Amino acid sequence: MTAVELIPRLTQFAQVGKDGGDFVTILLFGFLLIVGIIVLIFVGMFASVAALWFRGFMSGANVGPLQMVVMKLKKVSPNVIVESRIMARQAGLENITTNQMESHYLAGGNVPIIIRSLVAADRAKIDLQWNTAAAIDLAGRNVLEAVQTSVKTKVIDCPDPSRHGRSTLDGVARDGIQLKARARVTVRTNLNQLVGGATEETIIARVGEGIVSAIGSCMTHKEVLANPMLIAKTVLAKGLDSHTAYEIVSIDIADIDVGDNVGARLQADQAEADVRIARAKAEERRAQAVASEQEMKARTQENQAEVVLAEAEIPMSMAAAYRSGGLRASGT
Repeated sequence: MTAVELIPRLTQFAQVGKDGGDFVTILLFGFLLIVGIIVLIFVGMFASVAALWFRGFMSGANVGPLQMVVMKLKKVSPNVIVESRIMARQAGLENITTNQMESHYLAGGNVPIIIRSLVAADRAKIDLQWNTAAAIDLAGRNVLEAVQTSVKTKVIDCPDPSRHGRSTLDGVARDGIQLKARARVTVRTNLNQLVGGATEETIIARVGEGIVSAIGSCMTHKEVLANPMLIAKTVLAKGLDSHTAYEIVSIDIADIDVGDNVGARLQADQAEADVRIARAKAEERRAQAVASEQEMKARTQENQAEVVLAEAEIPMSMAAAYRSGGLRASGT
């Protein structure tokens, strides 16, 4: 190849290299532009939670900047998660992860309430795990109140006038005397049965049934008045808190009064009913007698009609006898 032919060929290669360099430059510029936009978006989103991240960093809560930005993209409140994370960290709860908090938040749960309940349970030496607390919260119950009730007992009025409209439990002893009682049931929460366990309504119903049954098993009302604790002991021994969200600590009879003499009233009502029955039977017998009398009168009138008919046939028979010659006139 001569020098004249080589010069155009080199010029061509140089032009191709220049065009390729421009294309690479454009690609690199576009890539840097995209990265810059992403960084700007990240910085803009992080700027709103920078103070929150700094608080978490200073408190030892391991929530990174990227994780906080991802929370905002998932529509999870970083304030709720970081505040809960700080609370758990300061209380020494190291086994609760940020992912667990985010999952519970997205499920509609109340993350701060769960953290406060776990802290309270940890301080009170109550075995409460995250999964159990989350299940209780998602079931619609106040897990913090449940933990507080486990530590501090709760008193339930039986019956509760605000719910049932009745102020006393009415039972009748075997001697027929009615007794009106009011009880106060002291309970504490059973966290193991809080999910799926019966509520206060069941406790009130069971205790009320037990008190009425215990009063009915007494021979006289004087036994109950002399020792009301007999009722409480009898009811407490039945294990009325099974399959409920509460554990019954004690049952106390707050008040007991004597009501009506139900036995005497029932006997009076029975005697009145017997009188009415006797009157009805007497009226039935009187009606039957009147009916028989009227029947006899009808038969008498029927017999009298038959006699009249028979008497009417006598002249006809005599006339027939005369015509037949069976009878002759006297003196012939």
